[in-house]
Amino acid sequence: MAIDHPGKNSFAGGGLVLFAGVEEAIAAEKDLKAGGYETKLVAPPPELRKGCDLALEINLVEKTGVERMLRERKVPFLDILPAKSGSELLQIVQVTDFGGAVMVKAGNMKLTFDRKSGIILNVSGGGCPDIPYLHAEMLDKKLPDAPKPGDRGYTLCSLMLDRAYVESLDIWSNGHR
Repeated sequence: MAIDHPGKNSFAGGGLVLFAGVEEAIAAEKDLKAGGYETKLVAPPPELRKGCDLALEINLVEKTGVERMLRERKVPFLDILPAKSGSELLQIVQVTDFGGAVMVKAGNMKLTFDRKSGIILNVSGGGCPDIPYLHAEMLDKKLPDAPKPGDRGYTLCSLMLDRAYVESLDIWSNGHR
């Protein structure tokens, strides 16, 4: 059963920034958010992919400003396109409620935590070399006390685990426990 997040669906979107590599997508998201733009890391539909499997969804009306900022910050991108109305963007983060536990999946990474205590029960997925370390660092810790994977890892797997961690922390701290 998915958990609803009030207000999280108000993002207008409509545009996609495409990249050749994951590093560029991550850098662009960081720079654009710091510049006040609302973005979402998404998996574009196959017919729109030109490089990597990640893209940034942006508010299409902000295309010119987004393009300018990325060029000024020297973050390479392939194109900014309108998302086709018939194409569905794949959401990076998915939440499953198991009753006593909640699993948050981001990409191929999963983080499961106890609904009442906020203790991390499991970290799984990925094949990147930093995940066993992050698993050992996070397991059996309360969500707010666990290290943030994005601060310790260096791979796409750690980025996705960071997304799962941030979403888990948000769910738990906002009373969905």
